[in-house]
Amino acid sequence: QVQLVESGGGLVQAGGSLSLSCAASGPTFSGYAMGWFRQAPGKEREFVAAISRGGAITYYTDSVKGRFTISRDNAKNSLSLQMNNLKPEDTAVYYCGAGATGTLLRESISRVDYWGQGTQVTVSS
Repeated sequence: QVQLVESGGGLVQAGGSLSLSCAASGPTFSGYAMGWFRQAPGKEREFVAAISRGGAITYYTDSVKGRFTISRDNAKNSLSLQMNNLKPEDTAVYYCGAGATGTLLRESISRVDYWGQGTQVTVSS
């Protein structure tokens, strides 16, 4: 079992940057693909980015390609999301999640086995 805790959210102006972190507890972090997801007010939770168990393969939703970078450090049981050139439409609660493979995490949020509690990101125009 994996327990996940996000941090790093906040308020930033459009064009600015934020870095989110997800700390994982448990001995099996490296056995899971990891992903970032977000949920804006009144909208469904959506996929943002995912990374394979070893970190070699990454996936992004089209709207964040070239602006966001997902990474992980299995030695530190940590996941990160570097967000640059933020836009007001990036405003949402961001969640990290763990699942079997990055491909599955990209396909459906129902494939997430474990969720963090979320961290708020607000981008002002």
